[in-house]
Amino acid sequence: MINDVTLGYLILLLPLFTFVVNGLFLGHKHHKAAAALAVTCNGLAAASAILLAIHYFCSSFAPQKAILFEYEFIPFVGELVAKIGMLIDPLSVMMLVVVTFISFMVNIYSIGYMREDRSAGRFFSLLSLFSFSMLGLVVATNLFQMFIFWELVGVSSYLLIGFWYHKPSAVSASKQAFILTRFADSFFLLGIVLVSYVVGSFDFSVLNSLGLAGFKYDLINLGICEVKRSTALVIGSVLIFTGGWGKSAMFPMHIWLPNAMEGPTPVSSIIHSATMVVAGVYLVARLFPFFAICENTLTLIMWVGAFTMVFAAVIACTQKDIKRILAYSTLSQLGYMMFALGVCKIGQVVAVTGWTASTFHIFTHAFFKCSLFLIAGSLIHQVHTNDLDAMGGLRKKMPLTYVCALISILAISGIPPFSGFFSKDEIILAAFQGRHYAVFGLALFTSGLTTFYMFRLFFLAFHGEPRHEGVKAGHVHEDFAMTLPIVILAIPALLSGILGKGLFEKFFIPGRLHVPQLMRLAHADWIPLAAVGIAVLALLIAWFLYASPKAKIARALDETNRSGLYKVVYHKFYFDEMYYTVVRQFIFGGVARVSRAFNDIVIEGLLAFCIWFIHKLGNLVRTAQAGYLPFYLGTLIIGVLIWRFFGQLPL
Repeated sequence: MINDVTLGYLILLLPLFTFVVNGLFLGHKHHKAAAALAVTCNGLAAASAILLAIHYFCSSFAPQKAILFEYEFIPFVGELVAKIGMLIDPLSVMMLVVVTFISFMVNIYSIGYMREDRSAGRFFSLLSLFSFSMLGLVVATNLFQMFIFWELVGVSSYLLIGFWYHKPSAVSASKQAFILTRFADSFFLLGIVLVSYVVGSFDFSVLNSLGLAGFKYDLINLGICEVKRSTALVIGSVLIFTGGWGKSAMFPMHIWLPNAMEGPTPVSSIIHSATMVVAGVYLVARLFPFFAICENTLTLIMWVGAFTMVFAAVIACTQKDIKRILAYSTLSQLGYMMFALGVCKIGQVVAVTGWTASTFHIFTHAFFKCSLFLIAGSLIHQVHTNDLDAMGGLRKKMPLTYVCALISILAISGIPPFSGFFSKDEIILAAFQGRHYAVFGLALFTSGLTTFYMFRLFFLAFHGEPRHEGVKAGHVHEDFAMTLPIVILAIPALLSGILGKGLFEKFFIPGRLHVPQLMRLAHADWIPLAAVGIAVLALLIAWFLYASPKAKIARALDETNRSGLYKVVYHKFYFDEMYYTVVRQFIFGGVARVSRAFNDIVIEGLLAFCIWFIHKLGNLVRTAQAGYLPFYLGTLIIGVLIWRFFGQLPL
């Protein structure tokens, strides 16, 4: 029987093996073989992860932590050592299952989606690199290992977003994603350096067992000043969170995520469902006990997540590009996950409801959001446009896709008994229990917006009269390779909430917390009713505006009477324009131009002078060694005169 260590190696090495073989041998010419290898290896990795999860949760060992293997990587000063290993606990096991399963589904889907692409082999290779990077991140035993794979995720996402490098928009989007996330990662690295300097360790087990009381009165020299060790840890926690802030595209570092839609749809699906963008939430969840002891850090996390949740949902209500609607939906759902972690602290008491709900929502969201992106890609593949206004009437042409879309949209809307109801309900409850009533109100309001914009997408895409010539002519059909993973993903989108609720309540609690009390709070029975009532009301509004017999009148009024506020929201509050203005006018036109002028005039001028001076000095030395007697006599006479007049002067 295969033991857990072997399974751990298989989970990590199978995607890496696929990347190497496809990248070096099969990817250039043998596209079908590359696809077959990718699907097979990722399927085996998913099976290994599921088997590992069964072994773990069915044993008496859960929910304890274990390290399957660990090796010393780089020794630093004293006992500070960077290690590479594989951490097993409920959170990492759940993420292993989610990442490998989603990757397996996306690889199957890509067989149909990338069928006509001549670079399909390279695509399957990069997709496996992305999976390997994310798997290495979620099983990291320490901050140093997490940062290595964190950067690998960034590199592989850059390559995938810009996969169609012949498109200027794809190249621009990949660069934007890379630069913005690297900007945040620089703060993450500073936080790792600061915290490891104060604590003397990178290990999560050490960081999550700290108490600030022991550091309260100790001073530490940071070079420029001396601060309390407890203060240094708080600063370090904010810096580390900044890395997750950028990776999970929280406001104002959100603009790269919608623009990442320029990559192939399978890339959009795997990035937005369970991998790259969830990494920031995973980081906060992994270090939650450490963040909990740092004053006000959880409050910052809460408000950043809450604002992003509302901001993105409002924008999604006006967008017409089907993939961008889903991208802003992802931003909003990430906001839910992030603020759920922030509302856990109630004075000096920590309630585990928010942590459990956030990790539960990571799990359920992965399935229905991956399904929605794959559905969007299938629609785009058939009608050759992202524009919802050009769709419509697809219900009869794509019946399986229609049913699966309805299941996933009901799930993200929080309608029972679909999966999103159970996890989103717990998040809203956590905000109420934490006595963060403003955030609680925003969460309820956003749940209504979510239902509205998702059913707006649903009705415009599938209902009404066909608005595309291909649909009218009957050229639209369902591709088996693309529809199969959509149908499979509909099952967990429907059932993962019901099946996973007990598992998460039993096993998913954060680690050791140095607070007076770790508690669970009583359930407020009216909250699910309120959330469902708001969702149903939003569904009815969406139906009236976009699917009812009066929908044409409502849409016409919507088209002709758009206010200035609507236009502001449609243009995403002009945030992209402000960003480009700052980048182009201030950074490129100002800072970069001044830096270039300084480099051209000062640096290169000084270098040119040094070259000229050395050249002249070399000519002089060469002349002095030429055996020319008059030169020797002349220099001798000049030397004697200098010595005669200046050599005897007192110094």
